[in-house]
Parts: sequence; C-alpha cells; structure tokens
Amino acid sequence: MSDAVLAEITRGDDVAAARRLAVVEGISVLSATAPAQALARAFLQAAAMPSNAAIDAVHVAIAAAHGVDFLVTWNCTHIANAAVREKIEAVSRTAGVRAPVICTPLELSVEEDQ
Repeated sequence: MSDAVLAEITRGDDVAAARRLAVVEGISVLSATAPAQALARAFLQAAAMPSNAAIDAVHVAIAAAHGVDFLVTWNCTHIANAAVREKIEAVSRTAGVRAPVICTPLELSVEEDQ
C-alpha cells in the first residue's frame, strides 16, 4: 500500500473511511521514491494510462518500483485491463523493473476443494 492509497481511502464518508482504514491497519506503506515517480511519469508519457489517471499511474509505479508481486484493484478502466496491462509491462521493462501482476480480487482468489 502507498501514501496515495491511504489518501484515497480516507476520502468520502467518515464512517466508510474508518472501515477502510481498519482493513489496511498493519499493512506496510511504500513510499513514492524518485524511481517510482519517474516510472509514473513514463506511464503517462507513453500513454500507458491517460493523463486523467495520474494517481493510477502512481499506484502502479510504486508497486513496480518496490518489487511488489501483485497489485489488486477493482479499477478495470485504467489498471486491471488487458490492453493497459500490456502497455504497463512494456514501459516497466524499458525502465528496468518488473511490473506487478495486476488483477482484480476475484482473479486472485483461490477456490478451495469442496
């Protein structure tokens, strides 16, 4: 999780924000390092993500720069989208980092034997 995620989940209804904060309590916060910021700019410059999705570029860049294995999101417009994933992976490779596996919570879930 990043500071950008913390900022997003504290917005809106106070009660809902408190519930969201409780869910992420104890999860490490990753910083927006200079390499992460540069990668976010590269995503936008390469049109891997539209300019109005700058915060989404930051989310992905922080995960990639910190070597996070999975980025789980419900954002299927700018992040968990097959066409976008391909561009994110290409820009990440060019920058010398491995993009995280980007998926929705449903894609990450594992069914247990009945």
